[in-house]
Amino acid sequence: MTAGTIEIRNPADGSVVGSVPTAGEDEIDAALALANRTRTTWARTPAAERGALLHTAAERLRINADELAAVNESETGRPRAEAREGVLAGAGTLDQYAELGPVHRGRSLLGDVGATDLMVPEPRGVVVALTPWNDPVAVACGLLGAALATGNTVVHKPSERAPHTGELLGEVLGGVLPGGVLQTLHGDGGVGAVLAQRDDVDVLAHVGSTATGRSIAASAAATGAKTLLENGGNDPLLVDEDVDPEWAAGQAALGAFANSGQICVAVERIYVHEAVAEPFLAALVKDAEGRTLAPLVDRRHRDHVHSHVEDALERGARLLTGGAVPDGPGAHYPATVLTGCEPDLRVMTEETFGPVAPVRVVAGFDDGLAEAAKGEYGLAATVLTASMAHAQRAWRELPAGTVKVNNVFGGAPGGAAHPRGRSGNGYGYGPELLDELTQTKLVHVAPPG
Repeated sequence: MTAGTIEIRNPADGSVVGSVPTAGEDEIDAALALANRTRTTWARTPAAERGALLHTAAERLRINADELAAVNESETGRPRAEAREGVLAGAGTLDQYAELGPVHRGRSLLGDVGATDLMVPEPRGVVVALTPWNDPVAVACGLLGAALATGNTVVHKPSERAPHTGELLGEVLGGVLPGGVLQTLHGDGGVGAVLAQRDDVDVLAHVGSTATGRSIAASAAATGAKTLLENGGNDPLLVDEDVDPEWAAGQAALGAFANSGQICVAVERIYVHEAVAEPFLAALVKDAEGRTLAPLVDRRHRDHVHSHVEDALERGARLLTGGAVPDGPGAHYPATVLTGCEPDLRVMTEETFGPVAPVRVVAGFDDGLAEAAKGEYGLAATVLTASMAHAQRAWRELPAGTVKVNNVFGGAPGGAAHPRGRSGNGYGYGPELLDELTQTKLVHVAPPG
């Protein structure tokens, strides 16, 4: 494997943002060797001291929020205000783990009165974090913060679609940490694959596509590394007959079109009760036509999104608005609403990850719930209903890690869930992420004789 360069173009106008060198075998060897050399010292650093450094890193992140947001916008097209919110969210996450790390739980056991029995959490060692482009600072800070707070060293490979953001994030955080504790490597999937195959890595944490996640899991099966995977989603939204259809359409539009549909828990497929379908669709189309969206991350991704729309139209779905690739530079794509979507269309079975709202009208709540529960993914799901009985059935029966009732986004901070099916495995957030990034040692101490 040889080093090369990654060139990034602004998805709004196609102009060149810049280029970064990719890691070759020598750089990967050096980074992992340094991470392994420093792991013991960092693990022995008092947890309160590690937490204090993370608090300082969070403050530096806030100071550099405007610059990070500008770089993020230039690379991925994410609006600068939203990008800045992501940076501040990342800073808040670092603060959270700075506080949680020193109180991470172990426990004592009630054994023989003359002995001491303990269950002690210890760092796993070297963590490789492979993070995505759609919210590059906030997502990275979750994995990096939890790993560092628990005494692990980290080699971070940000997405090749947002390398400048990842580089700047590494500089900001690394500036307050001891050398070798956090390192940044750049590269495409080939670099990630090499990192995943190394036997001197203890944890592989990946947020991204299902295909990449499965490849990482296969590599980890050979090396013995722990895996944390948050992969693709095909999140359903179920609209019951007893809700205001205009309000429901606003929720659907928010879930499908926010960040141009490039959100891990975006609404990917919609099941609406036939009793409210007509006003719901009218309101959804009106909302879509009133939106001016930021561009998609690049033209390659736009081609993927448009291929899902074309597949749906070729197989009988009806286009209500959007669905056309605009002329001009960049990677823009309009908010798109489809109806008459059969269950086997790609927009209903795969992750589109773009501003597309495919709608299927169902005869009743039972039919919608049954169809929403199908599929290979299990990241998140939403139900809009005024019926407590239907809400209870939905959250119990939908096979997803997160189920939201009457709110497509939101929830208390610190929540954590297990993705299901092709969506991955392991806690990716909250205090439980500290458990994933530590291993428990059982200690029994008895007097001699």
